[in-house]
Amino acid sequence: MGGSRVRGALGGLVSIASLGAVVWWASKQGTPKLPSGAGGLAIVAGAVLVYAVATVARGWRWHRILRKAEIPHTRADAYALLPVGYMGNTVLPARGGELLRVFLMAGRGEAKRREVLGSIVCERLIDAATLVVLFAALTWAGVAGTPLGERPALLAVILLAAGLAGVRVYLALRRRGRLQGFAERVAPLVRAGRPLLGRGGVVLAAATIGIWVLEALVLWLLGRSLSLEVSPLGACFVLVLSAFLSLVPAAPGYIGTYDAAIVFGLKGLGITGSQAVGFALLTRFVIFAPITVAGLALLMWRYGGLRRIAASR
Repeated sequence: MGGSRVRGALGGLVSIASLGAVVWWASKQGTPKLPSGAGGLAIVAGAVLVYAVATVARGWRWHRILRKAEIPHTRADAYALLPVGYMGNTVLPARGGELLRVFLMAGRGEAKRREVLGSIVCERLIDAATLVVLFAALTWAGVAGTPLGERPALLAVILLAAGLAGVRVYLALRRRGRLQGFAERVAPLVRAGRPLLGRGGVVLAAATIGIWVLEALVLWLLGRSLSLEVSPLGACFVLVLSAFLSLVPAAPGYIGTYDAAIVFGLKGLGITGSQAVGFALLTRFVIFAPITVAGLALLMWRYGGLRRIAASR
């Protein structure tokens, strides 16, 4: 509990500092322009639809992880709890939406909470690994002039390789009968991570890259709706940067950190001033508002609302 409070306080301070810097910068820019004509609004609607498709794809990925790990669940819950979890991450501190998924999925059947948590950890590991690959590829391709330099990409690749090597060492020790006590404690988490091994892991990684491409398409469409010169690779760069910074402890909805990442990424693409402010505002609305409303509706209609969550706790 103490650790959670510390993380929550740290996240709040980071968000306040980031949001303050973004607001101070935005106050010195011109009035942002948002899509108003039929064409621009149609493109925004298309971006919302593409993001919905990406969310369905994430639901399919979670369902596949749960199924391969033989964790009891229904396909409908795997799809429906994704928006609920995203809604929770928007309104609750410390990525509380992930805990919502754990409680609600475990409460619907015979799945153990630690196993469900392990499947979510599996999701995050796949996301992190593919983000590292995309970040390194975009950096070494010189997209946006590599504003962070090449060292962060190299460090990320080294950390990824070290993690994979650590897994291989652990598996080798387990085959020799070592680390028995540790293995028993983390067994539910390891069981949920089985889909990452072998051919299944390659399929999940390819699907995850496809999901990131869809989400980059969302940002590209939003740029088109504002008549901004954002290329598909540039949109992918902004997406990867914002996804990485969303890992930093922050207040609910990644307030401040997400917005700062968008503005910084746009600066690397040569987009500043009121154009960057308008893009950041539009992106926050499209990425967070519809899925939060959908998640809240599913929570109340399908999962019994807040009373069900209190009971499961």
